[in-house]
Amino acid sequence: MKNIKKFLGVCLVMLSISACTGNAPKEKTISSIDTMNDSLEIATFGAGCFWCVEAIYQSLEGVHKVESGYAGGAIKNPSYREVCSGRTGHAEVIQLSFDPKVISFAELLEVFWETHDPTTLNQQGADKGTQYRSAIFYHSDEQKQIAEASLAAAEESGLWPNKIVTEISPISNYYPAEAYHQDYYNNNSEQQYCSIVITPKMDKFKKRFKDKLKEGMLEK
Repeated sequence: MKNIKKFLGVCLVMLSISACTGNAPKEKTISSIDTMNDSLEIATFGAGCFWCVEAIYQSLEGVHKVESGYAGGAIKNPSYREVCSGRTGHAEVIQLSFDPKVISFAELLEVFWETHDPTTLNQQGADKGTQYRSAIFYHSDEQKQIAEASLAAAEESGLWPNKIVTEISPISNYYPAEAYHQDYYNNNSEQQYCSIVITPKMDKFKKRFKDKLKEGMLEK
C-alpha cells in the first residue's frame, strides 16, 4: 500500500498553497472558541458520533480546544433530539481550534481519513443516519483545496478499498451541542458505548499516531 502522506504532500506542492485558515447555542457559522488568538485556526469535521471524534482530536498536539456541535442543516438552534431524527439535515461534527505551526490542516485530515470509515454513506458502524455522515466543512478556499487534494490522495493510496463518499462543503449553520455532550468521553469513559466503541478506537488511534499525541496521552 502506498503511503497516504506522500500522495498528500505531492498534491499540496502542486497546489502551492498552505494550510489556513456553549452554552446556549447562538446563530453563527463558526464557534467562538479561541478566536481571540490570531495564531489559531478553525476546522470542522463530521466522522460519525461526535463523542468519539472529539476524544481523538483532543489528544493531538497543537489542538487547543474541541467542541461538539451540529453543522450543515436547515434549521436554527437544533436540539440533539431533532438532529437524531435526521430531518434537520445537520451532521454531528466537532469544531476545533489549532495552531498551524504545530499541526497543519493537512495533518488533521490525515487523522480524519484514518480514524473513521469515509466509504459508508450516512453510517459509521451501527450508527446510521445522515447525522453520522462523513463530512469536511471548510472555512476558506485554502481549506477546500487542501481537503479536495487530501481526499484524492486517500483514494489513490488505497487506504480504503471502496470509494470515499465524504462530503466537502462550506461551513454553514453551525451550532454547539448541548453542554452534556462536551468532553463526553473524558467524563464518561466507563459508560457502555464509550467502553465498547470509543476506547478500542482510541487505542488504535494512539498506536497509529503516537508521534502526534499531546504529552502523557499515550499512557492514558
